[in-house]
Amino acid sequence: MIINHSSIIELNREALANNLKFIRSLIKEKTQLSSVIKGNAYGHGIKQMVPELERLGVNHFSVFSSFEAKIAYQYTEKNSTIMIMGDITVEDKKWVVRNEIEFFVYNIKTFQSLLAEAKKLNKKLNIHVELETGMNRHGFDEEELNHLFKLLHENKNHFNLKGICTHFAGAESSTNYKRIQEQHQRFSKSVERFSKEGFKAEKLHTSCSAGIMAYPEFNYDMVRIGIITYGLWPSKEIQLMYNVQKKTELDLQSVLSWRSSIIDIKNVKAGEFVGYGTSFLAETDMKIASVPVGYGYGFSRSLSNTGRVLVKGKRLSVVGTVNMNMFLIEVTNVNVEVGDTVTIIGKDGKQTINVSYFGNLSEQLNYELLTRLDKSIPRVVI
Repeated sequence: MIINHSSIIELNREALANNLKFIRSLIKEKTQLSSVIKGNAYGHGIKQMVPELERLGVNHFSVFSSFEAKIAYQYTEKNSTIMIMGDITVEDKKWVVRNEIEFFVYNIKTFQSLLAEAKKLNKKLNIHVELETGMNRHGFDEEELNHLFKLLHENKNHFNLKGICTHFAGAESSTNYKRIQEQHQRFSKSVERFSKEGFKAEKLHTSCSAGIMAYPEFNYDMVRIGIITYGLWPSKEIQLMYNVQKKTELDLQSVLSWRSSIIDIKNVKAGEFVGYGTSFLAETDMKIASVPVGYGYGFSRSLSNTGRVLVKGKRLSVVGTVNMNMFLIEVTNVNVEVGDTVTIIGKDGKQTINVSYFGNLSEQLNYELLTRLDKSIPRVVI
């Protein structure tokens, strides 16, 4: 592969296989795993992750939008299922129906428009009814169900009820325990109403990455797993809880590494400022190296004068203000040359900068940090 970019993202195949083993050790054999690949597979790349996940036995993928579904569709095998959990644009409705893509139904208006499309194309919709159980984001609440049931009865020959689902509001924190228990009670009550109306879903699903560890009793028939697939914890609390319970000897391994290189080296005299403005003053004679990555690629400006990277197994400091396309590091006490590898996230020798550490320095959640990595950076499976 020819790399024509200033940095590269490496995806570790062995780490991914380890994380799939970890996930499967926490769920029952009959519980289906849906790999969540929204947000460009949490920054790892839908194009790269789908074939790798399929190679490891995954055949169900959850995306947020029809836009993401169309990308995933290009790289999935014919026996894999794609499920849209959120937005379907007007322009994509026909494509979704024609290709029998599964999707969440969470309001009457959107459902009606898709039913009309299904009738035109003589196709059945593959729907997962999302229930509003207390997160107050989207889905059908108890009052809206009567209207939904009427519509379902009137159109019973035009859809397959693939699932009934909800999403827990913060399974990664014990502070939400009472709220999630109440959500589950509402979910169970609404599922019973579906049964009384004569509707039985193929699958019930509520659990995310945090949910399969904090509330395993709610795993049901399918789980939608995102962040831990990529080797990262939903929260520090979930990590600590898992380490205490230790239900498996496996542990998560980060899939992603991010590397660039040194493109120039300069000597700076004591008393001179480094980079834009006056945020960094050289107090002694220094040697500074430039790295062709900046906030335009996902290396946050908040890492100015606080960030750390690895070069030749040593942890070096970011100095000066991070630019759109470049940042500077101090290399005074390290023998470096132009072209040397700079590890932004990952391992170099005995040193490691993991996503969580990088995120803490840049004041970003793991989720936010990963999805901000520029899509133009090449992703390479190693």
